[in-house]
Amino acid sequence: MIKARTLRNSCLEKPGPCTRPFRFLSKRCLPGSHAAGTVRTEPLRPASAVSHTCCATVSHMANELRPCPCDIGDKFDYGGRGEEVQVGHIKAYVCKPPASTDKAVIVIHDIFGWELPNTRYIADMLATNGYIATCPDFFVGQEAWKLSNDWATFDDWLKTRSASKIDKEVDVVLKYLKEQCGAKKIGVVGFCWGGAAVQHLMLKNPHLQAGVSLYGVIKFFADISSFLHPIFFIFGEKDEFIPLQQIAVLEQKLKQNCKVDYEVKIYPGQTHGFVHRKREDINPQDKPYIEEGRKDMINWLNKYL
Repeated sequence: MIKARTLRNSCLEKPGPCTRPFRFLSKRCLPGSHAAGTVRTEPLRPASAVSHTCCATVSHMANELRPCPCDIGDKFDYGGRGEEVQVGHIKAYVCKPPASTDKAVIVIHDIFGWELPNTRYIADMLATNGYIATCPDFFVGQEAWKLSNDWATFDDWLKTRSASKIDKEVDVVLKYLKEQCGAKKIGVVGFCWGGAAVQHLMLKNPHLQAGVSLYGVIKFFADISSFLHPIFFIFGEKDEFIPLQQIAVLEQKLKQNCKVDYEVKIYPGQTHGFVHRKREDINPQDKPYIEEGRKDMINWLNKYL
């Protein structure tokens, strides 16, 4: 198991706001090492909104020789608290908090698309913590990846769904959040494919305040250190898509070149997708890390929004 290692800024280990500025922090974490403030790691749940049953088994693969290594995990049977709306040329799921706010978060889905209940669960959790949360369809009507697809076709499928070609959609969503929802401070979180999209936006978009990239593939971008806004990277120690050596290279580039606040955190024993594709109630050994990842994500947004 990876042990805790902090390169800088030990004040982040304590609850409450950090009183000293920092530039970089690379951390190997243990449960409870980065909790700050009080956050909810699940949405408010009307009785009609969620069932505790889930599909814990993975669908049969089309190609047993090359199965999809990026499985859904525990697909939540979750109806959601928000609503689907039309935002310009794309559809979006939107959930608002009980109290009025000028803070919003764009939630960028993984390869399984904007309708995956797991991602909407996270959006509702963000709303429960005081944010206007929206999960737009960044595939713009194109079909999401299915577990029954042949993994050998994934590269061709991805060519028309580039994580670096979402700027038009993001501009539309930003306009919607500002003009129709009253948002003034906007952050972004993303998972898997969406995590890579967060990296792109933190490099290019001046209108966002902060980002959280959850197991976003980091090999997509050559320039992975010249970020415009504070960014938090969440990785699993046993992620087959993102080997530890790639993370080590990322850490070195950030240490040398990054001029904004950032953090890199690796969660022991965790696989790709653990924050939003694992049910903590049926993965008790992973529960501390699932909850830790969700709390860390929200604490980062709270700090910069």
